[in-house]
Amino acid sequence: MEKQTTAPMGSSAALWIGRVMSLIVIAIMGLGGVAMLIDPQPMVKMLTDLGYQAGMARGIAAVEVVCVLIYCYPRTAVLGAILLTGYLGGATASHVRAGQPFWLPLIVGLFVWLGLYLRIPELRRFVPFRR
Repeated sequence: MEKQTTAPMGSSAALWIGRVMSLIVIAIMGLGGVAMLIDPQPMVKMLTDLGYQAGMARGIAAVEVVCVLIYCYPRTAVLGAILLTGYLGGATASHVRAGQPFWLPLIVGLFVWLGLYLRIPELRRFVPFRR
């Protein structure tokens, strides 16, 4: 006889807070990436200030949009979070190297993982917080 295991159920409030946090990430990064794909000119100055070539804007935007799309799909959300963490780590490093404030990518990265943690109860087994 097989033992049936079930994932711990999260509260409805935690689920909705996690969804809202994830939607904030999707809105900030998804809309920013799409805007950069459509019209990269406003972002070119920011990227050149960070030390990137002007022609890299569309490529960087495409990577951002793909990572967000992977994060949106529930079955690949954890992979998307890992990819977004790498993307945001690069953004943080770029801002640090340029001597600019770097807190925004860190906050977005926190929202990526906290949103997942709250909406995917199975994830809580891997990152348990104890009282």
